[in-house]
Amino acid sequence: MSPAGSDPTAIRSIAVSVEDVVAAVETNRTSDREALLRVTPPFSGRMRARLHLKLHEDPSADEAVTIDPDRLLTDDAPDYPRPAETEDALRRDPDAAYTVERHRTRHEAAVADWRAALPESIRDRVTLPTAGGPHAVDVYVLG
Repeated sequence: MSPAGSDPTAIRSIAVSVEDVVAAVETNRTSDREALLRVTPPFSGRMRARLHLKLHEDPSADEAVTIDPDRLLTDDAPDYPRPAETEDALRRDPDAAYTVERHRTRHEAAVADWRAALPESIRDRVTLPTAGGPHAVDVYVLG
């Protein structure tokens, strides 16, 4: 029998902050770092999943439940805007001449729009990976 608080199937719901989900997804889209959301023991009915950067193999991570942030998103979540896509849209715009500064400004606006829209795509439920198999929990969004 496992010690009290070490069984992740005790979790009924997780709370995630909008900022952590957006930061994790954006990190995974724009860098070679791996960002996850992580729930650490002791486990109970309601838990908080927090942003975690996987920098190296961490033996203590064996006790934690990690969640790929993409698993928290619905299938219709907006795609992260790429600079090349922003440039193409600007070059197609008959009312604006292309400049590097205008491209930078438009791309920053596209990223800001993406950040603002992404929270609407966070699921209400997610399945957590556990040693005993998949375990479905409710997701509550903070912020």
